[in-house]
Amino acid sequence: MLIGILLVLTWLVLLIRYPTKALPVSAAALLGLLLVGAWTYWDDLREQRNLARLELRLSHAPDSCPADRPLAMELKNGSQLPLVELRFEIAAYRPGDTVNLVQNLYDAPRYRGPGELLPGDSWRDCLPLPALRPGYRAATLEFRAERLQGRFAD
Repeated sequence: MLIGILLVLTWLVLLIRYPTKALPVSAAALLGLLLVGAWTYWDDLREQRNLARLELRLSHAPDSCPADRPLAMELKNGSQLPLVELRFEIAAYRPGDTVNLVQNLYDAPRYRGPGELLPGDSWRDCLPLPALRPGYRAATLEFRAERLQGRFAD
């Protein structure tokens, strides 16, 4: 923080003392920062657009999944790019309610998708249940994937 303040003060002194030399350099630096910001914003929008094209369905299916992983997940890549990495959190809601019933614990399971999923392909897996608040049964809840973070191949 101290270094940043010193840099800003030095830049202001140079801009006031030598405006003809410092102004073009400052303009070039500002243009460079704007280009980096625009590139980052565009890349983030592209990633969000591709994540929005993923179809991820979660359902409690103890009859078709092992007992230690009763949550069935189906993922379909509807984007034009291969999915390289996917991370998400699972939330549980009573039908028609907006209160997340998952206890956010430090040792809660971390959910990941497949290693690589080509465009148009589907992937199925069984996941462990997140820790639910006391008094709720998984069979009566709706499960949703939230806070999706992913990376797509270029």
